[in-house]
Amino acid sequence: MAKTTITEVAKLAGVSASSVSRSLRGVGGVSAATTERIRKAAEHLGYSVSPAAYRLATGRTGTVAVVMPYLTRWFFVELLGGAEQVIRQAGLDLLLYNLAGTEMRQRYFSSGLLRKRVDGVLLVTLALTEPEVHALRALDVPVCTVGSYVEGFSSINIDNVESAAVAIRHLTNLGHRRIAIISGDPNEPMNFTVPPQRRAGYRAALEAAGIPVEPELEVHGAFTIDGGDEATVQLLGRRSLPTAIFAECDEMAFGALRALRRVGLRVPADVSVVGFDDHPMALYYDLTTIAQRVHDQGRQIAEHLVGAVMRPGEVAPEQLQAPTCLVVRGTTAVLGGPTEPVAGPVGNHMAASFAQM
Repeated sequence: MAKTTITEVAKLAGVSASSVSRSLRGVGGVSAATTERIRKAAEHLGYSVSPAAYRLATGRTGTVAVVMPYLTRWFFVELLGGAEQVIRQAGLDLLLYNLAGTEMRQRYFSSGLLRKRVDGVLLVTLALTEPEVHALRALDVPVCTVGSYVEGFSSINIDNVESAAVAIRHLTNLGHRRIAIISGDPNEPMNFTVPPQRRAGYRAALEAAGIPVEPELEVHGAFTIDGGDEATVQLLGRRSLPTAIFAECDEMAFGALRALRRVGLRVPADVSVVGFDDHPMALYYDLTTIAQRVHDQGRQIAEHLVGAVMRPGEVAPEQLQAPTCLVVRGTTAVLGGPTEPVAGPVGNHMAASFAQM
């Protein structure tokens, strides 16, 4: 079959060929009503603009970069799934960068990697340095972040400080005072934004409850099951065991449950455990946790990035806030009391408010 020409699309739409060209290439100067008529005519005839012609006319690449410190951890996989769907549906290509370490991060921001033209950038849970921010601004394209705030960039965040405090208040409502935290490594080379924020919430909630912060109850590990296991082993070596553990992610909490079970400690009769994320396996482990909608966060920030890419200069930077809530399951209980999970006033309120969002 002969290939449909732009002249045939113009004839069907009742416009000039130049109007079809401008409309389909996104150059502008064509009314919304005419653009819609041209789009329908092009779809009917099976005509699409050449990607090379689009790039030549607009100066765009049709590509956005997604930059992550990790690829295999659940949070990042889930967030990427939400973002990727939106980016693909918009007809854009996705260029994925896994920084994977300090060397790769330095290469990305200081060498040729950033010079590959992209129409937009999405950075996930990276605390950016001033030189890195400067390099991103120099690209002169929309930049969005997840888990951090940079002036002039759009972002989506949860309140990590308050969410961690909610977890601790749940435990103090149950009578716990010796509460440990399994936190991400403060010297982690990727400069991951989450650990210091959740640790700050932990400390603030203890202080508000009149409970001294004990350094020996703060242990660090990787955001993995093995990291949580190893951190819990450190806690088990302390002079006095905690009655409750707050893990900064569910995978660390799974490791904590494994370590506690291995030495014969019962959860929640001996030790209560709270995680963070509401990982799909949290239900299997009956884990009390702080839930967040990670896939939705990826979708929302990608929609904002795509809008800024497709309508240059029309989409202002925006700071989006995503909800969290406490989900009470079977790994927490009243200290010295029955082992059934007890939500308490904070837990019930948070769960109800999250369900309405």
